[in-house]
Amino acid sequence: MRHLYECQLRWADMDMLGHVNNVTYVDYLQEARIDMLLTHAPDPAVGELAEGVVVVRHQVRYLAPLTFRLTPVHVEVWITEVRAGSFTMAYELFDHLPDGGRRVYLQATSLLTPYVFATEQPRRLRPEEREVLGRFLEPAPARGPLQVDPAGFDDPAGRLPLQVRFSDVDVYGHVNNVEYFTYFQEARVAYMAALAEEAGTSAAPGSVVLAQCDVDYRVPVLFRPEPYDVRSRVAHVGRTSFVIENDLRDGDRSLATARVVLVGFDATTQRAAPLVEDYRSLLSSKVLTMN
Repeated sequence: MRHLYECQLRWADMDMLGHVNNVTYVDYLQEARIDMLLTHAPDPAVGELAEGVVVVRHQVRYLAPLTFRLTPVHVEVWITEVRAGSFTMAYELFDHLPDGGRRVYLQATSLLTPYVFATEQPRRLRPEEREVLGRFLEPAPARGPLQVDPAGFDDPAGRLPLQVRFSDVDVYGHVNNVEYFTYFQEARVAYMAALAEEAGTSAAPGSVVLAQCDVDYRVPVLFRPEPYDVRSRVAHVGRTSFVIENDLRDGDRSLATARVVLVGFDATTQRAAPLVEDYRSLLSSKVLTMN
């Protein structure tokens, strides 16, 4: 069984290309997850899982741009795996087509674990929670954690002090999982600008869109006056795409990692396009330097 949620788009969700911003999609997924567990789950036994969980991993694939309109978009939610102390939710964000098919904008999974915030400890799923989650189960192979080597984030251009805002945290003082996508986006944009400035070039990437964003959450980020540190590096460059890796740190301690695939985009045709050659060369030089 799958749960269906209708999500209303907001004008503030749009980016400069008129597409729903990549960060906002994750907010949509969070809304759909809570709606399933808290509002429309077939049993109140899973109600505690709506708020009493932490996200261990998000894996998000952006398949097609979604532009603003007044009609809601559909989000389908189901469970792909239930383990002793965790469960994995899958999502598909789509529109129905006249021919009975669907136009899919995004596919994603979230690995979640029940958590006792009073003691700051994970817990095992209760039998009644496992039983209810099992009603939504469609087994699928699980993907493993990100293999992001903590070494190699030494490029000064790839360091950004991160000040957590009070509005970023939940009632338990933890930064909400969606905000990490914002942090990595801010770091990515700053890094791209710093690379161009360092090279003394006006080379610009042209229009780029996200194709994939995977985030692993290792240690909760808390509100505090002192800034954290987000580090970025170029991991791979192709003809039409490139990969940026991030590490959010507190000193030498890694709190979360991310890998983002960005693709050149032609705003006229709304299709993938080769990267601007000057910018592709600039990115490639950083990969060679880091290796």
